[in-house]
Amino acid sequence: MFSPHGPSLRELAVQALTSVERGYDLLAPKFDHTPFRTPDVLLDATADALRTRGPFRTGLDVCCGTGAGLGVLRPLCPDRVTGTDFSTGMLAQARVAHPDATFVQADARDLPFDAEFDLAVTFGALGHFLPSERPALFAGVHRALRPGGLFAVPVGTPPPLTSPAHWVTLGFDTAMRVRNAVWRPPFVMYYRIMTQPAIQSALTAAGFTVDAVDLPTLGHRHDGTPRCRLLLAHRPA
Repeated sequence: MFSPHGPSLRELAVQALTSVERGYDLLAPKFDHTPFRTPDVLLDATADALRTRGPFRTGLDVCCGTGAGLGVLRPLCPDRVTGTDFSTGMLAQARVAHPDATFVQADARDLPFDAEFDLAVTFGALGHFLPSERPALFAGVHRALRPGGLFAVPVGTPPPLTSPAHWVTLGFDTAMRVRNAVWRPPFVMYYRIMTQPAIQSALTAAGFTVDAVDLPTLGHRHDGTPRCRLLLAHRPA
């Protein structure tokens, strides 16, 4: 799963027993050498889907981590791209990778922006937010966008019950719930709460109008459903 430059099992265990913020501070120097980094194939598919939906001038990567999503925004948003994250360590890595971007350290549930961006994206972060936290998260993104702005959210389709991926994610989420029941501070990261209907409903409740498009380059499951869709949440003009 990990390259020789990635974290050891001991380092991962230490991270998992801390808070989300402290855990990512510790993981940041080696994060890009783990499977947790958003894969390039997903970044490229998202960029392809957004390329014809502009024009955009300014872009925001919400929960930017080490900055993988900023590579999607830069060709689409020539005026300014901004990454925001609450982890000091992740932002330090992102600044090295994207010295031409702007960075703001902030909790995504309380974003400090007001009608500044044409396009916002987030990759792989929604599992860190409980359903009860989504209203604040999505209200902040809505506020950060200019009228007519777009928030793009890739969401994977659930794997079938017979697939190994189903049981892996079920086992991971179960272990995480047990960990959080017996250990403090909690480390919130759940895969199975990031379903398209749940995310789409929360976006609609925050004031967005939402469409979904398939990302066909990521393939299809045996039943013909795409492995991933891109939710396109528009702030009404």
